[in-house]
Amino acid sequence: MGRLNADDWAKAALDALAEGGTAAVAVEPVAVRLGVSKGSFYWHFPNRQALVEAALERWEAETEAIIAGLVQVRDPVERMRVLLERAFGDGRDAAISFRLISEADDPVVGPVVGPVVRRVTERRLAFMRAALEEAGQSPEEASRRAQDAYGGYLGLAALARIGVATEVPKPPEAAKPPATAARIGAAAEAPSGLVDLAMVKLGLPPR
Repeated sequence: MGRLNADDWAKAALDALAEGGTAAVAVEPVAVRLGVSKGSFYWHFPNRQALVEAALERWEAETEAIIAGLVQVRDPVERMRVLLERAFGDGRDAAISFRLISEADDPVVGPVVGPVVRRVTERRLAFMRAALEEAGQSPEEASRRAQDAYGGYLGLAALARIGVATEVPKPPEAAKPPATAARIGAAAEAPSGLVDLAMVKLGLPPR
């Protein structure tokens, strides 16, 4: 492995967060993930909180990168389908979203987590609402359907956490996503039935 940078640490910390929340973002376990000594951590961050903040910044940046790819899909119905394929094909982001929302009002980590998770959630909902309005829905209907769909997405993450969800895939190492989805970084192919169901809940035609 070549020399690691701060973003390598942030990515590994975000992976740890997906598995165990912010409590799992500790210097030594993250160093083990990266195959380095924990001493090298201090070349990049002054303390653990700085690492947590970097992981949160990376998560927010990942959302912006996905949206930047999605806006290239001109048809709003297809845009939403690609978004759903990306969302339901990546169990990691669902786990991160659920865990961070669960910790947003925590007295210890909430002041750090809360503002970021609210900002990201609002950004995602606004993007969904805009696409649904472009597809012909009223602002009120688009808002209701977007919240309902996003709540279902987080609900699946909650069920996955206790081991009773069967349709939240974990991204395989060498998955080859569909061409359109690949442009926005999809990690795995989502269950088509799940995507179709979500499309119907959004008031959009399934494939």
